[in-house]
Amino acid sequence: MDRYYIKASMELHDWKKKMRKKPSIINKASKGVQNRINSILPQKYHEIVTAAIKNMVKVVLTGSEYMSKKVDALMPFEERERLIREKINFYKRTAMLEGAGTGAGGILLGLADFPLLLSIKIKFLYDVASIYGFDVRDYKERLYILKIFQLAFSSQASVNKVFDEMENWEEYSKILPSSLELFDWREFQQEYRDYIDIAKLLQLVPGIGAVVGAYANSKLMDKLGVTAMNSYRMRILY
Repeated sequence: MDRYYIKASMELHDWKKKMRKKPSIINKASKGVQNRINSILPQKYHEIVTAAIKNMVKVVLTGSEYMSKKVDALMPFEERERLIREKINFYKRTAMLEGAGTGAGGILLGLADFPLLLSIKIKFLYDVASIYGFDVRDYKERLYILKIFQLAFSSQASVNKVFDEMENWEEYSKILPSSLELFDWREFQQEYRDYIDIAKLLQLVPGIGAVVGAYANSKLMDKLGVTAMNSYRMRILY
């Protein structure tokens, strides 16, 4: 095993320990805070978020909008991960520009940020899956993409549950829902909303929205990048 494999394996080991951590008292208490934040946000925000996430789930599971080019099947693992880091930087810059632009526009454009950022994130995950050599035309691979999304943007309690499913993917994939109608998109969207609501609320504030939007989107893409890489490493390295 070469040095890069060893380095990647060590990073994966450390990441897996974080995914297995149990919810802290602060994690549990934050749910009440999120409920209060949800009551502050305008009804229009809730409607846009719910519709955007439901639509995203449908597109991921049934559409072809995010299809990516396949990479050379013989490409070394280290080279694949170099390409993925380039993708992270590219999509991070895109998300920052989008967040700054919509954040500068106050409430109306701030609301528009949500579906735009979702599209950026999902396109990134499709690219990552293809670079690692997974066929995103496969329905189960698309579900795995949604699981990565959940893992990156959920409470610690939900992370524990989703991680267990992903760590035992070969077995878990045998009992996956056979159709879109059986997918629990409501739980999916609530977890995502709770994770990012504070940043998105601040993005709606005139004067600071642009700065907050760029910073928040940058951090969200960083988190998604680390989660995506280790989620696929888990299937490749072990």
